[in-house]
Amino acid sequence: MRAAAYALIFYPASLLLVLACLGASLFGTKPVRKVVQSWARLHHRLARLLGTRLEVEGAVPPGACLVAIKHQSMFETLETLRIARTPVVVLKRELADIPLFGRATRRYGVIPVDREAGPGALREMIARGREAVAAGRPVIIFPEGTRVPPGETPPLQAGFAGLYRALGLPVVPVAVDSGRVWGPNLPRKSGTVRFLIGEPIPPGLRRDEIEERVHAAINALEPPSAAQRLPHNR
Repeated sequence: MRAAAYALIFYPASLLLVLACLGASLFGTKPVRKVVQSWARLHHRLARLLGTRLEVEGAVPPGACLVAIKHQSMFETLETLRIARTPVVVLKRELADIPLFGRATRRYGVIPVDREAGPGALREMIARGREAVAAGRPVIIFPEGTRVPPGETPPLQAGFAGLYRALGLPVVPVAVDSGRVWGPNLPRKSGTVRFLIGEPIPPGLRRDEIEERVHAAINALEPPSAAQRLPHNR
């Protein structure tokens, strides 16, 4: 029932907000960001109404930084738009190519990544990331690459270390446990989702060190046996 109620309200409203976003883009980027923030607040209030509570420990600092987030469901992709204050989001290109929705995301500011493009994808990600830094906006990345079920701690994708090195930004790691109460896209049951926002990790670390520290931090809410798995590719 929760999933059905969420879908019946959120997705039709999202279509209207996508159209509003495209209309707002005629007047510049600030109106677009306001519409996107309205979308994130709609999600937050609807999720709360349907029984999802949110506990946040820590805060994302203002200004440009690289925000590395554990990814278990759609919940955190929308909540972090609100918590990180209009960040630029790294996402798979397929989402940015969806008619209407994809155009709206590009007007807002995203970094589409084609996972099959190899080094070219990293170069484009870095170029878009530098644009975000110049605008003073944080960059959100899901360094494990995709949604994973609770308890799984896959190695970080290589693109994370490349973006970290190229942008020279501190990393703010965020542990999330949304998968306990949400499926990939819809709520499954009532409960509390926790966000544990860690202290910024400085730029300039070796690849093995930054990957190890970020992997441990974003998996801080996982069971110890899972979080202690091999943290990065060798």
